[in-house]
Amino acid sequence: MPRSPFDPRATLGHLARGARRERLVHVRHLPRREAELVPWPQWVDPGVYAAWSGAGVTHLWSHQGEMAERAWAGQHTVCATGTASGKSLGFLAPVLTALAEGSHAPTGRGATALYLAPTKALAGDQFARLEAMAVPGVRAAVYDGDTPTDERRWIRDHAHYVLSNPDLLHHALLPGHQRWAPFLRALRYVVVDECHVYRGVFGAHVSAVLRRLLRVAARYGSRPTVLFASATVAHPEVLASALIGQPVSAITHDGSPREATTFALWEPPRDGEDVRRSAVSESATLLADLVLQDVQTVAFARSRVGVEAVAAATRRDLEGVDPSLVPRIAAYRGGYLPEERRELERSLRGRELLGLAATNALELGIDIAGLDAVLIAGWPGTRASLWQQAGRAGRSGAPSLAVLVAGDDPLDTYLVHHPEAIFEAPVEASVFDPENPHVLTPHLAAAAAELPLTEADTEWFGPSVPTLAEALVAGGVLRRRPAGWFWARSDRASDHVELRGIGQTVRIVESRTGRVLGTVDEARAHSAVHTGAVYLHQGQPHVVTELDLTDAAAHVVAGNPGWSTQARSSSEFRILHATHEQQWGPATLTFGAVEVTNQVTSFLRRLPTGEVIGEHPLDLPPRTLSTMAVWWTLPEAELALAGVGEADIPGALHAAEHASIGLLPLIATCDRWDIGGVSTALHPDTGLPTVLVYDGHPGGAGFAEQGFRRAAQWLNATLETVRTCECATGCPSCVQSPKCGNGNEPLSKPGAVRALEHLLAGR
Repeated sequence: MPRSPFDPRATLGHLARGARRERLVHVRHLPRREAELVPWPQWVDPGVYAAWSGAGVTHLWSHQGEMAERAWAGQHTVCATGTASGKSLGFLAPVLTALAEGSHAPTGRGATALYLAPTKALAGDQFARLEAMAVPGVRAAVYDGDTPTDERRWIRDHAHYVLSNPDLLHHALLPGHQRWAPFLRALRYVVVDECHVYRGVFGAHVSAVLRRLLRVAARYGSRPTVLFASATVAHPEVLASALIGQPVSAITHDGSPREATTFALWEPPRDGEDVRRSAVSESATLLADLVLQDVQTVAFARSRVGVEAVAAATRRDLEGVDPSLVPRIAAYRGGYLPEERRELERSLRGRELLGLAATNALELGIDIAGLDAVLIAGWPGTRASLWQQAGRAGRSGAPSLAVLVAGDDPLDTYLVHHPEAIFEAPVEASVFDPENPHVLTPHLAAAAAELPLTEADTEWFGPSVPTLAEALVAGGVLRRRPAGWFWARSDRASDHVELRGIGQTVRIVESRTGRVLGTVDEARAHSAVHTGAVYLHQGQPHVVTELDLTDAAAHVVAGNPGWSTQARSSSEFRILHATHEQQWGPATLTFGAVEVTNQVTSFLRRLPTGEVIGEHPLDLPPRTLSTMAVWWTLPEAELALAGVGEADIPGALHAAEHASIGLLPLIATCDRWDIGGVSTALHPDTGLPTVLVYDGHPGGAGFAEQGFRRAAQWLNATLETVRTCECATGCPSCVQSPKCGNGNEPLSKPGAVRALEHLLAGR
């Protein structure tokens, strides 16, 4: 029996029936948009055109045509349009045409192309699409960590179109570029897909890798055109230009059709006065309801543990109502084998699966058509991610439903009560610093191992090359010769750089089997896997028996002790220098360089009720981080005028610090775990009560600078969130923080409101 047309408004009405009506905070109806069609360019290879026209694509959408023309003219270009807007066709038309024409060259490879995706799954999806097209003469292949050795050799020697990722480029292709010489000599295009994910420290790393690639390609005589595809971001040409250090033109007008979307903002109820039901639990309930209505739905959660929890809770809810639906619920996340992911995607396309809980691994471009609804369990971090996730529904030309379920967090609380901050505000800019010396220095060492560095390499890496290279000479990493700077060690330079973080990672090792369960950045190891910590892996508790910092390993045993643990720490900061400053009446707002020292001193054991049953000291060394920060000061007398007495200053500033950390992601593309904060009633460097928020990465990642530049918007949102929260004394939705090293003590919600009001009044 054919399915009746999906009605998102009626479905939402069913979800919000009865007592649930109060949870539906806002509904926005996004209208249908018509397609803008343009003809295929005359230069497109007949085999390429035949592959698409055979599938019914006889015209291009306007942005696809524009990207194809600019790419064919050799212009670095970024296309930043919505989900399901067919960006791939915009770059594939020129790329495949060049490859098909080049296949007639005497070498059989007159042109080659390299495609880079942030995930293996996305590269695999692109490869499946190319295989289905079967363009005559074009040989495509996936080259990643799962590719067998003998296949790698064939790919280097014969493939026209290589699909890979920045990690493989950094660890394998660039260090062994001599073996890739024929491929690099013919390199015509480099495609960087989903480039909006390259932000913060990860963005700085990928920028360095792309610049190393272009430098090595130039050594072989090629100057490839770089084509970027992105979700909608602010100033995409700035992002793309920063990634390669060269001018890039942007296409932002979306010519694709879009069916109507009903978008709801949903706030779970409070279980008690100060605790809301979690977004994960609420999303599981909604997912079960939607599946019972035969509404095919994906529920996005922010973590792997959250995904498994949503899937498990949905199955439990359905077990008591319609057990036949339980096998039609699944989880999808990173860490699954490629075959498992492919099978889940196939089941979803065939409607064998009705409900899927997923991480953002499903957000990035994988072609899944026909979903009815999307649930988003907690703010996904950026508006770009929100629209990417919401766009996974309605992809087959039918109307869709999207529901953002607020988490118990200051930012989520603010956004669901300020829908204009979602629907009427521009998407964020992706922020990173390509010249961050903590990132660039090890990449210069890797570049020197690939080809000797010279002063001319400022073309690729910026003006700091000579200074940083000499620092590497002083450290015995490079050797200075008349022809430039050379790698001076016997090991591989690229092995010293992890693209998805800075510094060492700590392995989490199961003591009985020696199996590595996972890794954690060394910076977080002190608080997450200290001796005695309870560590969750795929929902299963493990107890850390030893944290060996020398061996960079945390040894764990499986078992549930019946309690959770929370690290306690002390923090202090030293101001190195101020870069920018604003005077807001009696207050001063500053951006500059700081040194933050943090030491984990003990941990608490808590029962599931939240009751503390013990505090245990730890002997861990202090950690010092040199980074960038934004801070504000108010004289004690001014705080007294605002109604914050001397005894209340620590709690007021601490609460304001927590809330402002929670709201910074409103304006910067960061997560609250990317940033940190410190507050003090009297700081020796300022001589005043001070609140500071800093980037949690050496050298900074650009987040604090965004906070300084948009401080009025950021701190006004912070004030309003705290002031309007329904709780009496402070809760996770306003001033409590899940990462506080002081156990959320002392905190004064009223004091934070008065301090922030006085701060902003001075502006």
